[in-house]
Amino acid sequence: MQIHINPFSKLEKRRREFINRYEGRYDEFGFDLDTFINWELFFRFLYEDYFKVQVIGMENIPAQGRAVLVGNHSGGLPIDAFMTNSAVYNLHPAPRRIRCLSLKCLREIPILKDIVTGMGGVPASFSVARNLLMDDELVMFYPEGPRGTGKPFSQRYRLNDFDPGFVKAAMATGSPIIPITVVGADEIYPIFKNLKSLAHFLHMPYFPLTPGFPWLPLITSCIPLPIRLLIKIGKPIHLNYPSEKVSDKKLRLRITREIQFQIQREINSLLSQRKSPLAGWDLETIEKTELR
Repeated sequence: MQIHINPFSKLEKRRREFINRYEGRYDEFGFDLDTFINWELFFRFLYEDYFKVQVIGMENIPAQGRAVLVGNHSGGLPIDAFMTNSAVYNLHPAPRRIRCLSLKCLREIPILKDIVTGMGGVPASFSVARNLLMDDELVMFYPEGPRGTGKPFSQRYRLNDFDPGFVKAAMATGSPIIPITVVGADEIYPIFKNLKSLAHFLHMPYFPLTPGFPWLPLITSCIPLPIRLLIKIGKPIHLNYPSEKVSDKKLRLRITREIQFQIQREINSLLSQRKSPLAGWDLETIEKTELR
């Protein structure tokens, strides 16, 4: 297990490798190198200076080939997705883009849609995920969906049941599943209540009430709390089932629940080792705990 504390060494070399990898490649979903590079500077500030993100297990992201990334999702806005993207871009010796399955509403909001699609976001559909995996991409699934990002503060760090679509995609394409656990994002936008009727009227997955939204001006109310974030990337899970097993719903659900429970156990363990929401973790202590 490798722990990453000083994240941005050799950054220029990695950035050039990333550009060479994707420059001149047409993308039907709107990935754009200029958008990625420009917004990455902002997300790097959030990563390095604001949330002070800590990362464990970057070596588990393959340098080549397909993989299904699956993780918990929270925080009102997809900050955890952007931080994971930034971590892989800045830390991985062979930086790659992540094709994150994103909600339709995020791809329709002015400005945000350009950021989401420009940085690699794609429609949340099985066929899109399967085709990208067959093209040897990294595809990120958040199987809690909007139930994760819109959960109330009282339910923080309690996973909702995972949708088994990520297991189906992995089985159909022979992709390894890489579990990713993020701790800290549940607290950056404390949601006290979800106004479901208003959300339905506005065609939104949820309408949150937070300490700042909608009481304060939009720019102010969208400022997240500076909670320390930890991203832990688990070892790849190889399912090794024949292709015909993809139609076995009971098997898919069993695997889904096993991975959900694995991530929940990881959340519980990392929370128990956290010094405080604003102080983060002693990563050497976590490493020693895992070696026992």
